[in-house]
Amino acid sequence: MIRRVLARPERVTPLVALALVIVAFAATPLRTGTPIATFDIYNALQGFAQIGLLALAIGLTMIAGEFDLSVVGTYALGGMVAVQAGQDSPLLGVLAAVGCGVAIGAVQGLLIARLRIPSMPVTLATYIALLGLTYAMSGGLSVSYTNFDATLWVDQTIGGYFSPRSLITLAAFLLAALLLVGTRLGPELRAIGGDRRASRVAGVRVERTLVGLFTASGALAALGGALLAYSYASANPDPGLRPLLIAVVAALLGGVSLAGGRGTPLGLLAGALCVALLAQVVAVSYLPDYTIQLFYAALLAVIVAIDSPGLHRSVDRLRARGVLRPWRT
Repeated sequence: MIRRVLARPERVTPLVALALVIVAFAATPLRTGTPIATFDIYNALQGFAQIGLLALAIGLTMIAGEFDLSVVGTYALGGMVAVQAGQDSPLLGVLAAVGCGVAIGAVQGLLIARLRIPSMPVTLATYIALLGLTYAMSGGLSVSYTNFDATLWVDQTIGGYFSPRSLITLAAFLLAALLLVGTRLGPELRAIGGDRRASRVAGVRVERTLVGLFTASGALAALGGALLAYSYASANPDPGLRPLLIAVVAALLGGVSLAGGRGTPLGLLAGALCVALLAQVVAVSYLPDYTIQLFYAALLAVIVAIDSPGLHRSVDRLRARGVLRPWRT
């Protein structure tokens, strides 16, 4: 049984991480002396909405063995475009932001797929260019969003726990899960990430899939930036690297491998929820801000242990010596 569990880290890692974080969240009353309130769960889901689409965007590219550094630039540009184009019509602002994200992702995908250029330098260059563009659009300053009806709408409570922003984010994960499970896209992405040459031999249309993947990544990042800008009633020309780091942590907690070929949208969902719940644990427990970094490090250490080839070999040796009995069905 242990061997079977370790053989599927993309399934066990998100479950272990999420279980540990839920236990920590449920235990916060022991420190605070007050029960968990509905607002605590709502606030955690708001944190999930803030980072979820970014984690989904970068996580999907990681499954295919790529790494889209430009998501943070697209995230910032999406917010800036939404604020400037959506003062009178919030929907128009969101559509304009997503359209920019689609165009950026498609161009990157074409360069990476057709010219077979590594994704890191392409997306890094795009990230730098997009930050320059957002600075030019805003004059280096945050831009206020004056349509307060839209700001109130995206964060209004639904059922006590959700908001339109968190529900849109959750819907994006579920849609991605349906596409990757119900179509050939899921196996093809993992095949591309596992062995690109073999996937071409097997008939996978690698170039077309990569273009579509980066297009989706750009759209998700821009949508996330637009919703965040509406929520904050302002757009920041430079969100910094922290959103990217948190998104990568969420992807790793969700069972995605840096080497590619492994991961699922539902695992990414679990990873994003882990990050959001951890942030809420720190907030309601009045812990120092640096504590969350230690939590991230501890969870990543558990993941590294589960995914370690050395641990797999140790389990095999224990089975060979009869210490662990093989699992029988």
